[in-house]
Amino acid sequence: MSISRRGFIGSAIAASVASGLNERGLNAQDKANSDAPASGQPFGTGKRPIIICANNGVNYLDGAFSFLKNGGDTLDAAIRVVKGPEDDPNDDSVGLGGLPNEEGVVELDACCMHGPTRRAGSVGGVRNIKNVSLVSKAVMEHTGHVMLVGEGAERFAVAMGFPRENLLTERSRKIWLLWKETNSTHDWWGPGLADPHWTPPSTPPQAALWKERIHRLEEHAARLGIEPEWRMVAIRRVLSPPTGTIHCSALNDKGEMSGVTTTSGLAFKLPGRCGDSPIIGAGCYTDQDVGSAGATGSGEENIKIAGAHTIIENMRHGMSPLEAGMDALKRIARNYNNDMNKLKFLDMTYYILRKDGAYAGVSLWEGYSDKPHKIAVHDGTRRSEVTVALFKGASHEFPPFPVNMPKELTQDSVYVK
Repeated sequence: MSISRRGFIGSAIAASVASGLNERGLNAQDKANSDAPASGQPFGTGKRPIIICANNGVNYLDGAFSFLKNGGDTLDAAIRVVKGPEDDPNDDSVGLGGLPNEEGVVELDACCMHGPTRRAGSVGGVRNIKNVSLVSKAVMEHTGHVMLVGEGAERFAVAMGFPRENLLTERSRKIWLLWKETNSTHDWWGPGLADPHWTPPSTPPQAALWKERIHRLEEHAARLGIEPEWRMVAIRRVLSPPTGTIHCSALNDKGEMSGVTTTSGLAFKLPGRCGDSPIIGAGCYTDQDVGSAGATGSGEENIKIAGAHTIIENMRHGMSPLEAGMDALKRIARNYNNDMNKLKFLDMTYYILRKDGAYAGVSLWEGYSDKPHKIAVHDGTRRSEVTVALFKGASHEFPPFPVNMPKELTQDSVYVK
């Protein structure tokens, strides 16, 4: 049975309205207060030095914190965190092994800001260069520009000594082939959720058709040589292409701070697509006088509200890190007129660090199915903390999965070594 992109997305959406997702009201401040530690503060001890990052960087915090505590530059410390996932071929969200665009080519984006010198660098749509976080720093240090993109950014990176290499690992290549051969009609062409004429359909899909579809995909994955333990992971990425990003902000004991964000972007995206990660003020923003913030999640939505810059400006005008982040999330909801039929298919997480060491992690939704959103922190003790969410419940995949799908398909899985 052949299902068109519009038919597939349309029929799937109606069955995705899981219980609890139509609840508008999670009072984030009340939740934060109820979960607050003994100090009475929902986040942050005001300690310096401190590093915060997306939770996929938690395993790299110890070395970066030791470097920072011993006098290392704040941007170099932050890059030490994000470079870990960039170098890891088993992390398909950034760098080597990142999931490719619709043509099977890995394109990477990154930006950085150095608080002490108030400089910035950015690269977008970079091919064949693994550590684009370092390339963005090179743009900052060795050019009079802030942003380089595409072929020009690649040539600059090579001139600076970065080696060209094939970023598409065998596993990512096979996942792309699985998508290309079975699901590429369900792509990113055509109007999205932001289109004012988009409406959720009223006819739910049949669960039996979903199971049949998944069974066919599993057989196809086997023919492509995808290992049995990775087949459901691959199918998940084909049916609901993920975003993948890591942000990190670092603050030393002198009050100097920097931030960096790096990503392979949205899986199977149109070639040349840039999300929020390389956009100064959206995916990352650092103001030496105020703080540093970054984002992971729905890049297009974050661009529209200049999320990281908005958060820093909110703190400049007196908001706490938590309040500043929640206000940015509310702006995303406002852009959809608080329409939960659309907002349930979006998600956003902000990582916020104020100059005094106070921090917060906030998210549009609580997480993905049974996996909550987390912020990773190191201020002498390395830990992961659950974010404060604007809305109760889990965000939906797009297209979403029926609730009775295999657990391996409906949880947020990532490759591990």
